[in-house]
Amino acid sequence: MKYEIEGAPFAVANVYLEDGESVICQSGAMVWQDPNVRMQTTSNGGVGKVFGRLLTGESLFQNTYTAQGGTGAITFGSSVPGNILPFELRPGDMIIAQKSAFLASDPSVNFELYFQKKISSGFFGGEGFIMQKFTGNGTLLVEVDGSVIEKTLQPGQVQIIDTGYLVAMDGACSIEVEMIKGGMNIIMGGEGLFNTKVTAPPDRAVKIWMQTMPMSHLAGALAPYIAVKSN
Repeated sequence: MKYEIEGAPFAVANVYLEDGESVICQSGAMVWQDPNVRMQTTSNGGVGKVFGRLLTGESLFQNTYTAQGGTGAITFGSSVPGNILPFELRPGDMIIAQKSAFLASDPSVNFELYFQKKISSGFFGGEGFIMQKFTGNGTLLVEVDGSVIEKTLQPGQVQIIDTGYLVAMDGACSIEVEMIKGGMNIIMGGEGLFNTKVTAPPDRAVKIWMQTMPMSHLAGALAPYIAVKSN
């Protein structure tokens, strides 16, 4: 699947399809397309897949777009101000992403639920107990709130991240939650009660991807102004 990402911080992904080639996307992601690109809406995997997408906040059904009678282009837009992060998955690769991150992919990319092993990570980590796991062979496009920061963790290296800022990580990473130490830090620090701790495996370097403006934080920052205006 050929693609081009442009327009950040209100990013779109232009996908260029060969005759007969398809791309799967989140419902409502299409913003413009060539007339010979045809849409088909399906559950893309049956009741189990539909239930899985429900738990991760994705649309219950997905759209498959296929170029017919020649090459065709289709453009997908991010649902929030931010960027679109591409991954080129190969057999054996695994990407774990936050809920609602999926935008579009090759049909050969597999989506599954990912349950964090430590329940406390889900309840307090900000990334949620249920995340998304992507495997397979092909291109995957995910949405990022704000800008994306990529970082390589060396074997065994730990990264402490404020809740909500982790957008994706290599599937070999482990994730857990740490309570901020010190009563004054908790009360006056303004950072909440918990941080997310991501740890690289002991045998190889891995990458993680962080976002600069989680929508939950943006909504919280705007809420007082919206409430004042409404009053």
